[in-house]
Amino acid sequence: MTSLRPCGIDFGTSNSTASLLQGDGTARLLPLEGDSVVLPSTIFFSFEDSHVRFGRDAVATYVEGIEGRLMRALKSVLGSSTMAEKTTIRAQRWTFGEIIGLYLSQVKHRAEQAAGHAFEEVVLGRPVRFVDENDEADRRAEAELEAIARKAGFSSVAFQFEPIAAALDYERAVTREELAVIVDLGGGTSDFAVVRVSPERRAKTDRREDILASTGIHIGGTDFDRLLSLARVMPELGYGTRSRDPRRDLPNWAYFELATWHRINFLYAPQIDTRLKELRQDAARPELVERLMAVVSERQGHALAGAVEAAKIALSHEELHRLAFPLRGGALDVDVSRADLIGAIGQAVAGVEGALSACLADAGVAAGDISSVFLTGGSASVPFVRQRLTGLLPGARVVQGDVFGSVGAGLALDAARKYGSG
Repeated sequence: MTSLRPCGIDFGTSNSTASLLQGDGTARLLPLEGDSVVLPSTIFFSFEDSHVRFGRDAVATYVEGIEGRLMRALKSVLGSSTMAEKTTIRAQRWTFGEIIGLYLSQVKHRAEQAAGHAFEEVVLGRPVRFVDENDEADRRAEAELEAIARKAGFSSVAFQFEPIAAALDYERAVTREELAVIVDLGGGTSDFAVVRVSPERRAKTDRREDILASTGIHIGGTDFDRLLSLARVMPELGYGTRSRDPRRDLPNWAYFELATWHRINFLYAPQIDTRLKELRQDAARPELVERLMAVVSERQGHALAGAVEAAKIALSHEELHRLAFPLRGGALDVDVSRADLIGAIGQAVAGVEGALSACLADAGVAAGDISSVFLTGGSASVPFVRQRLTGLLPGARVVQGDVFGSVGAGLALDAARKYGSG
């Protein structure tokens, strides 16, 4: 294969896409798993056949009960202290950079197979903030991802803010000049940009003067999963109950790990069994901790997190969802309501609202100046979140973009501008 055109890769917390600009000037999302252009950002290390699986195949293999290690939401560790840690998989010590590299290399390989040629140049999407209120950690996260991409085989690596990429995708359809707010609500971050778009402006190579502001906050769909889990599911495993000493609550370390996608695997370390037994001994309601121990011993943490995520998604169109999860010695059976979800994520959504308001302030524009609001990212499908954010821009036309593809399409356009179209 020979290198013809650069590509764009949207490496997401929950899902990823790869794209290129075609000869007719349109962006093409490349199929990465069968006919699907979306590859879930998930890896499964099988202990039975030594294979590594990716995306839906990884999840399906895990659900089948194959012994192994499932990992998801790896983007969340970039820039954090977790990147310096190692984890044991199949008797081998892995850094998280190496694991992310496996996934990114697979995306590159599948994209090349779909395109029919190699990619050496890439524009990677990045959130406006990998790490909130820590510029050094934020720079480190980008540097870590660049190093991983180069090790995966890219000789040239550039970055574009994800909401700016989404703006480039949106601009392809506009027929007049607009002052647009781009809202990209992903799995790990929520990002915003205020951008001037028009048919005339999209022909420009340098768009810096058209970008009035961009902001972001490290709150996204996986945080909503965690908060819903802590509010409705973890109490069924002992979270928030008392210890035998009625003056204090039971320690909560295990529950926070179990409710956080990229921390679940730490509960499978050998020493955790002893700590959980101590937790049970300390509990006023040890039968609930027994449920917790069953989830961990059977390595069902990711399956439980998936059930919580499914409940969150179902509550977009249901008022009440029954979460039934099989466990040793009896099922976990919880009714989760839309009101439960709203109560659990309300404070986090207020933080996202604050980031959007800050973006408008940074741009020096009032809400009434905004012509349109363009929505992308999986969390934009949560009605409560969507309503709260669009409510800040009551006069703007609401445009729903491709939930998983708008950023990727915009990255293809940006790659052609940065590197040439081949």
